[in-house]
Amino acid sequence: MDEKRPVSGVVTDSPQVFLRIEGAVLLAVSLFLYARYGQTWWLFALLLLAPDVGMLGYLADTRVGATTYNLFHTYLGPAILLIVGIAADRLATYSIAFIWFAHIGLDRVLGYGLKYRDGFKHTHLGVIGRAEGNLKYRI
Repeated sequence: MDEKRPVSGVVTDSPQVFLRIEGAVLLAVSLFLYARYGQTWWLFALLLLAPDVGMLGYLADTRVGATTYNLFHTYLGPAILLIVGIAADRLATYSIAFIWFAHIGLDRVLGYGLKYRDGFKHTHLGVIGRAEGNLKYRI
């Protein structure tokens, strides 16, 4: 039988499309809020890729790498930073939160999801790259 099986832990079909659309919405809202309430655009450009420092954990092994990457790519960190920034009335703090949310949104649009421990390319949005053949399924 030539039946295709989904890759373990990967969202497929319309839920995957909706997650990418969510990423686009998060990116758009973050850009809007940064334009309205944030600091200079050079700061935005400088810090947009900063959350990818979480990839350094992969220098240890895939388990540590997945954990550190995911810590920098979930909504919890920027949400806390945003609340603290607004509560303390610190423009720089909530500006960084907007940038962080924008980064996560951009990653989701591009298909870079949260990582699994077995390797950098195995994400909740699919397998990154074409090494596995079809991005949605493993035969």
